[in-house]
Amino acid sequence: MSDNDYRLGCDIGGTFTDFVLLNDKTGEIKTGKCLTTPRDPSDAVEEGIRALEDTTPDFVAKLDELIHGTTLVINSIIERKGAKTGLITTKGFRDVLEIGREIRYAPYDIFAEFPKPLVSRRYRVEVDERIRSDGSVLKALDIEDTRRAVHKLLNMGVESIAVCLINSFENPIHEKMIEDIIQKEAPDISTSISYKVLPQIKEYERTSTTATNAYVKPLTGRYLSKLAGRLESIGFKGKLFIMLSSGGITSVETAAEFPVRIIESGPTAAVIAGQYYGRHFNIPEMFCFDMGGTTAKSCLIQKGVAGVVPTFEVGRVQRFMKGSGLTIQVPVVDLMEIGAGGGSIAKVSKFGTLQVGPESSGADPGPICYGRGGVEPCVTDADLLLGYLDENYFLGGTMRLDKESARKGVEEKIVGPLGVSFVQAIWGIHDLINETMAAAAKTHIAEKGGNPKIVTIAAFGGAGPVHAYGLAKKLGAPRLMVPPNAGVGSAMGFFTAPRAFDLLRSHKISLTEVNFADIEDIFKELETDATRILKKETFGDTIGFERSLDMRFVGQGSEINVSIPSGNFSTFSKADIRKNFDDTYKRLYGRTYPESEVEFINFKIRASLPEKLLQLPKLQVKQCKEATIKGQRNAYSSIAKDFIPYTVYDRYRLLPGDRFTGPAIIEEKESTMVVGEDATVTVDDFGFLWIDLNKEVQ
Repeated sequence: MSDNDYRLGCDIGGTFTDFVLLNDKTGEIKTGKCLTTPRDPSDAVEEGIRALEDTTPDFVAKLDELIHGTTLVINSIIERKGAKTGLITTKGFRDVLEIGREIRYAPYDIFAEFPKPLVSRRYRVEVDERIRSDGSVLKALDIEDTRRAVHKLLNMGVESIAVCLINSFENPIHEKMIEDIIQKEAPDISTSISYKVLPQIKEYERTSTTATNAYVKPLTGRYLSKLAGRLESIGFKGKLFIMLSSGGITSVETAAEFPVRIIESGPTAAVIAGQYYGRHFNIPEMFCFDMGGTTAKSCLIQKGVAGVVPTFEVGRVQRFMKGSGLTIQVPVVDLMEIGAGGGSIAKVSKFGTLQVGPESSGADPGPICYGRGGVEPCVTDADLLLGYLDENYFLGGTMRLDKESARKGVEEKIVGPLGVSFVQAIWGIHDLINETMAAAAKTHIAEKGGNPKIVTIAAFGGAGPVHAYGLAKKLGAPRLMVPPNAGVGSAMGFFTAPRAFDLLRSHKISLTEVNFADIEDIFKELETDATRILKKETFGDTIGFERSLDMRFVGQGSEINVSIPSGNFSTFSKADIRKNFDDTYKRLYGRTYPESEVEFINFKIRASLPEKLLQLPKLQVKQCKEATIKGQRNAYSSIAKDFIPYTVYDRYRLLPGDRFTGPAIIEEKESTMVVGEDATVTVDDFGFLWIDLNKEVQ
């Protein structure tokens, strides 16, 4: 066997850290899961790798790639554990971070709170300079004034400095001068310069994104350096990649330079896996649903493509209310996040009703049944007491659950205070979290022009398959798909992600005034920058480029993204570009305005290397069919409104073509699939479970 046959996916979640080991030569897949170690996430990484070595000795030295997704960046923002950060900006723009867009997310709530900026006002300093909107210099940078500003921040003890000047996306000359001054005065301090982080129009978004990058850059750099060193110490000699929020993967060096790009690193991977499966099975509308221990993430995938949006929010004051968070302007897969996971806490609300989430017990202490000191009943406790989980086979039997303690917790915290029966309490917890997810899913699907009654739901995560049937019933979805190793779906998704990086540059100019040769120069500059980034990840591979434009009618405040064919931009005609714009606008909004002038705002490229995708292995037929059934277990049926016998199947022994009706529970090490009596389960050649609702066995 050669030294580069293995790839390892490692996803650090809020509760569990997941591992998938892939042998590219044989197609063999092995999985692992361990509790996340919040104080030092690399502890769980090493623990999981050591556990995999028990079944695959010495694989670490044969690893070609380790692809990693982490919640470290977003957690440091939410918990405000980043670096003490300073901001240097143009005179008169010190308060951009607080002014924002002057939009109230709750216009009728006079007590509405807004997130505090990551850089407090005393650490924001101004320099005397000004660039016009066309890039010409109105007022030259005052060098001595700038040097004083830098020393002021250094004397205040900042660990990282963000630089964001007005209109620098058109001409970064002054930002480059400030960068040189900082390097001379304090060569070891971390810096984030807006022309590198986000050379894009819209001052608030650019400042917020650059400040966020600066805030998390020292922490991310230390973590990635420590992780790389720790991996090297246990014999890893391959390439370390990090998952990007946009669905690609990048080098550890690029992730350390632009950590704002990996804020949604972990959650994105399951969607990319769903996108790959949707294309493989030619599913036109797929609702990808990933429910872990802390949150549930979902995304509507249409025609095999998961949408990517140019902006998102983190650290929301009202977690699921748009406009209440910090705006980040980087490409990110269009995820919907819900405060619903196995660790979501159930309690009695101040109105005397049952409430589940959004607060989570996380990995430490976790649900009561974990036996790690948790005292608040959680969704996993309810799932266990409903009979859906086997206390002796959680994580394949490596972690025994405490059923009796979970029962006492529910009785004390829910049954007594609410005055309901025990069964009403545990079913209420399970059903309420499904209702919460279904309500959010209906909105998300509708916003994307989808129809919940025709989507196929793809279930991922440790808790996803447990709740997918109930979610499908509430949505009216006709079909479920559960891939093998669904409990570690995000880690599987790393193998389906392209090595890619997105770059853009803003330049506002109307279609009638533009010189297409100048636009070609902008695209060439972006492609040169992207090539420099991707060269860290390749040894001679050809880099491909996709180009697109953000355009709008003159006078509009929002733009649309218009794809353009490959080729030299200067060879296109203005009529061709206008037609592309009109066709896209009409598809989105039903009509266009041929008499109105249009303008360019942003020029975008996606640079990517040849894909090294996961090849789905087919099931090996070698087991006896009788061994597929492990036995029976009483579990709650939403149809019978009572506990009834469910047939328990061993997923690892199911054969291609197997077909059976519910009620059924299908168990694998990292997750459990629950199917009601009105559903039919079919196993395909690759071991995927296809669950059809309201259909009888043929």
